[in-house]
Amino acid sequence: MLKKIYLLLAAAAALCSCTTAKQILYFQDIQDRQLGQLTKEYEATIKKDDRLAILVSGADKSVTAPYNLTIAEIGPTSSNTEPERSTLSYLVDSEGNIEFPILGKIHVEGMTRNQLVEYLTQEIGKDVKDPIVYVSFKNYKITVMGEVKAPGTYTFDSEKVSILQALGRAGDLALTAKRDGIILLREIDGVQKHFTINLKNSDILESPYFYLQQNDVLYVPASSMRIASATAATNLWSAALSAVTTTVSVVSLAIVIKNQNK
Repeated sequence: MLKKIYLLLAAAAALCSCTTAKQILYFQDIQDRQLGQLTKEYEATIKKDDRLAILVSGADKSVTAPYNLTIAEIGPTSSNTEPERSTLSYLVDSEGNIEFPILGKIHVEGMTRNQLVEYLTQEIGKDVKDPIVYVSFKNYKITVMGEVKAPGTYTFDSEKVSILQALGRAGDLALTAKRDGIILLREIDGVQKHFTINLKNSDILESPYFYLQQNDVLYVPASSMRIASATAATNLWSAALSAVTTTVSVVSLAIVIKNQNK
């Protein structure tokens, strides 16, 4: 009986540890590509519900001050402490617009950060000499879930974030991850869409999904072997436990019978 238990435990351990290089390596065909083909330009575009930090500066701060968002323009705060200027931001409304001091309503949806900088510099430059405009995303967040070491929602300073950088921030894929079945969830024109990503193939380096967008969600499912081994291991452990229970019961019964015959 004990020998049977040992065999069951050994089989469970073997199932849990069966992983090959073919199952875990990224970009398995990378040697067949030329590095020059892997470069792809990307700029994030502004979407509805984005939050933008915009700062206008120049030689004369008193002239550029009216073009900067003030506390009074965003309404009362929830505390008596005055928030830092860096926390103030413009919310892109449901029509893709922001309300900008002096200039009024501006349609920003679909613009890149640089395009908005150029537009504001041109418009403000009609009244201010050599204005300096700074624009950044305040909500560039990406969520990583599933078979990674540290799932969670991460904020990035740059709007050029690759899928590799996002997975790296989450501690990389676990050995049990399905590398050819990563799911990217992305909202496009108000509709949630999903795309499947295969990290075993270097095609992803030239894919429109290599660089992520604000509020993207990456879900990394477990590999089929991981699911099968977990199920098999559970069954084997259950069988082993049952065998141990049976052994204990038989031994206990034998002791009782022995005591009764004394």
